[in-house]
Amino acid sequence: MTHWWQSGIVYQIYPRSFQDSNGDGIGDLPGIRQRLDYLHWLGVNAIWISPVYPSPMADFGYDVSDYRAIHPLFGSLADMDSLIAAAHQRQIKVILDFVPNHTSDQHPWFLASRSARDNPRRDWYIWRDAAPDGGPPNNWLSRFDGKAGWTWDAPTGQYYLHTFLKEQPDLNWRNPELRQAMLDVMRFWFDRGVDGFRVDVAYRVLKDAQFRNNPPNPNWQPGMDPFHRLIDKYNRNIPEIHQFNRWLRQVADAYPGRVLIGEINLPLPQLVQHYGQGDEFHLPFNFSLIHTAWTATAVRALADQYEGLLAASAAWPNWVLGNHDQHRVATRLGPAQARTAM
Repeated sequence: MTHWWQSGIVYQIYPRSFQDSNGDGIGDLPGIRQRLDYLHWLGVNAIWISPVYPSPMADFGYDVSDYRAIHPLFGSLADMDSLIAAAHQRQIKVILDFVPNHTSDQHPWFLASRSARDNPRRDWYIWRDAAPDGGPPNNWLSRFDGKAGWTWDAPTGQYYLHTFLKEQPDLNWRNPELRQAMLDVMRFWFDRGVDGFRVDVAYRVLKDAQFRNNPPNPNWQPGMDPFHRLIDKYNRNIPEIHQFNRWLRQVADAYPGRVLIGEINLPLPQLVQHYGQGDEFHLPFNFSLIHTAWTATAVRALADQYEGLLAASAAWPNWVLGNHDQHRVATRLGPAQARTAM
């Protein structure tokens, strides 16, 4: 059976800068709806909408404070429902960002978690005692600044983990109550007609249960990104991450026609493992083309490698041309080569 996502073009929309409908200078959901006919004319099969949830905006919406609502900057739940219905009328699917690794530090879950060690939601996040010298529990780093990925919480006398900003505490997916709450978020949006999720930093969600120190990177030199001075062996792509993938897939499979896309920035041999046995991601993002020289020889070699890795399974290929973390494809290639490529 052929699925819509196997041949579809997915167009990312960064709402803040896409289309403003009310003159406040910020793009919004009604603005996206105004542009659906244009997107249909372009031949777009699905739109992936970057986060529009309530958020203090420490990380442009990737610090979510409520997974089941819409930030007033972008509209309302009614606006989202209207957008989904209007998109479907034009045979355009709607994919939302799902941010499972962390919340905002202003999310009610975290406010409860940090209120007391015996709070029922304490274990919904990753808390640890200080090292014997009073410092962080281990050497894990923040992806954003290369400094310690732990922040001390004086009132409760423990550190909490944050892979990104200190305003983005990591969730503890090993806690079954937290896991159920997050899977229910997926169900909430599927029930409203959403066609799939792009799962943010999917390969970082589960961490080593023993909290072992990451090893040093022998290739790192001063002047390089300080985050890369360690090899993130124990807090990225650990073996148990495939169980996380399956938890999400089980929810998606209960809703026919839905798709799960994983943001997994790994070398191809590791990336393709996230298809599982047809029970993990439908499409683990393949970013390789972004970082490959735009020559026939290089692109052909990349395609042969990727297709060869997929040949033994029923996994379906995908090619990412860009996203909000990358320059636009025309900028990367330059005007002359972009015209040729198009």
